[in-house]
Amino acid sequence: MPIGNVTRGTTGYNRLRRVDRWIATLPALRKSTDPLVADVGYGASPTTTLELRDRLAAVRPDVEVTGIEIEPARVALANAGTRDGVTFRLGGFETPTPGNRRPAVIRAFNVLRQYDESEVAESWRIMQDRLQPGGALVEGTCNEVGRVASWVTLDEHAPVSFTVSLRLAGLAVPSVVAERLPKALIHRNVPGERVHAFLADLDLAWAVAAPLGTYGPRQRWIQAVRGMRDRGWPVLHGVTRWRLGELSVPWAAVAPA
Repeated sequence: MPIGNVTRGTTGYNRLRRVDRWIATLPALRKSTDPLVADVGYGASPTTTLELRDRLAAVRPDVEVTGIEIEPARVALANAGTRDGVTFRLGGFETPTPGNRRPAVIRAFNVLRQYDESEVAESWRIMQDRLQPGGALVEGTCNEVGRVASWVTLDEHAPVSFTVSLRLAGLAVPSVVAERLPKALIHRNVPGERVHAFLADLDLAWAVAAPLGTYGPRQRWIQAVRGMRDRGWPVLHGVTRWRLGELSVPWAAVAPA
């Protein structure tokens, strides 16, 4: 039986572009000998699953994507408009795939947001158990138009990193992402928790970097990320990722206390 619950199914064109761009860089995808990607809980429309395949094919032409939904009517609708390299299956967190192959990457976006926090760890474990050795699970949340997003990247054993990704044009404060934190963190944005300190310092770094706004929001963001590093946060990657509006830290830096 499929593991999980039927969710609202809200979706839309280009909504998951930020996390797709992240997945395209993952060694789990690029180095896999079987580049199968599973999209768990794609929603009422197969749009974002089809977009995922197109984006990943740009860096891995032999990629295959399987969209997984727990609502039979959504699977029937998706199968009516499938294309080469994409399949759709009925299921949930157990992640059924063609031939029961293990995915190199599982994307589960805007799904656990609709669950209780107490259900997150077990849902992660079920999906992690389906990964190839060296595979990755990317689980997170974004707003309706994909301009505010955050996610956790896990390997087959444990959470590895936490990422914030924001559209910088018109950004007032980075802590706008508080409303779109992954379920594991969204209720932890309170004093005494690491993620609360992270967002508070990020807002401060953004404010301090305001003079760089003269050169555009991208330069201001890069300086803010450097400010986070100067404050002792273990910032990952470099300017190539930062300039996209991303900021990643090891999971341990923000994990619930």
